[in-house]
This record gives sequence, C-alpha cells and structure tokens, in this order.
Amino acid sequence: MNIVVCIKQVPDTTEVKIDPQTNTLIRQGVQSIINPFDAYALEEGVRIRERLGTGKVTVLSMGPPQVETALRDAISVGADDAILLSDRVFAGADTWATSLTLATALRKIPFDLVLCGKQAIDGDTAQVGPGIACHLDLPQVCYVSKIRELSKERAVVECLLEGGHEVVETFMPAVFTVVKEINEPRLPSLKGKMKAKKAEIPIWTAADIGIEPGKVGLKGSPTAVNKIFSPPRRTGGEIVPGETATDKARYVVAKLREMQII
Repeated sequence: MNIVVCIKQVPDTTEVKIDPQTNTLIRQGVQSIINPFDAYALEEGVRIRERLGTGKVTVLSMGPPQVETALRDAISVGADDAILLSDRVFAGADTWATSLTLATALRKIPFDLVLCGKQAIDGDTAQVGPGIACHLDLPQVCYVSKIRELSKERAVVECLLEGGHEVVETFMPAVFTVVKEINEPRLPSLKGKMKAKKAEIPIWTAADIGIEPGKVGLKGSPTAVNKIFSPPRRTGGEIVPGETATDKARYVVAKLREMQII
C-alpha cells in the first residue's frame, strides 16, 4: 500500500510575527518543526506499512527551501522518501490554494491513502486535508482516532467526536485527517538519521506539477486576511449579589432590562 503523508513546517514558538504588508507569517529567523498533528499522521503511515509488511510512505510538503529540514526529519522516523513543493508563486497561499497545489502534486504520485494531521497549529483551520479530498474527488474521513480495517478497496475507522466515537466505513483510496489519540510518534533512530542525511529530496515547482501560477499562492487565494490583531483583555466582571438563586436571578433580569436587552 502506497501512503502519502502531507506535512507542514510550522514555527516552534508562541511569538508568531506577521508581515504587516501581506498579513502572512514571517518565518525567517524562527525555529521550525513538523506540525505536531502531522507527526501523528506520519507515525500512522509508517505503522501501516510495517503492519502490512509492504508498501511505501512518501512525505509531501509545500513551502520555502527550509522545509527540507522537516522532510529529512520525517525520513529519520520512517518515511521512505519525500517531495518538496517549492516555488515563489506558491507563497502566501490560503487553504484553498494550498490544498489545490498539494492535490495537483498528488496526481503525479501513486497512492492508496493520503494522511494529514487534523489541523496546523499556526492556522488552526482544519481545511487543507478536506480540501485535498475535494480537489481529488476522494472520500474524506476527519478526526480519525483508530484504523480498524484497511485494504486497497475499503477501510473502517473510528472518528473522535465531542461526546465519544463513531465508526465510519469508506471506499479507498481516501483522505484521512488524524487526531493525536491515534498513536504515539516515535523518536528518530540512528539508522533513520543516516538515511535522512543521505536522502535526495526532489523539489517540484509549479511548472513541474503542471499548474498555472495564477491559480496558486497569494494570487490564487480566494480568501485574504485583512487584519490580524490581539483581542483586548477582558475587564473585571461583576459578582451577582443575592442570598438565594431567586435573588440572583431577579438581579440579573433587572440588569438586562436596564440595558434594554430584554
């Protein structure tokens, strides 16, 4: 079974800086890591290959040349190979343009399953995985916490819900987004580090995947961030007076009438 894991390199800091001109992340000078949720997707891909005893795990990422370090980290923990999508025209992409770029590249890679983390910790949109499935017209299953059955024809998985789990059966190939409950990512081995160091990671541009520059990156993004700001801190609240619940309720109702809310 051929598995493609889509990963993103994200800033390893809470002090995220934004370019005031483009309203995009400033990544220069900031230490980066593999998006934590993507690490669970990668681990699951490697475990599936180990369990089946056959197949291949390819890691795919879009970003600047520095993303190569994240791809080598992925190889060090078990991925077979990696591909970097890097081109100036990809810069500033929203989730639509990002998922379109990844989906276009995926058409050049033989796969039976695409795995993604449920969301990236810098954007928190949880839209890229489903976007890939939409562009490729594939079944998607989100918030996967356990894969019960898996073959090239069908899969049965458990999905994490707010109040429990649901079991979903789907045709294959498909796109899964996973949650952290699915496994515990391994640490890189010495053998894995040596393999990662020697690995040749191809870089695909817009021309390589056959996509029009106007459809990707900032130009191809139908959504735009107009303003980013920290919300004002909340001021102190008011303690509701009263000896009983009835007294407190009357006080609240009176306040709401005073404010002409009711």
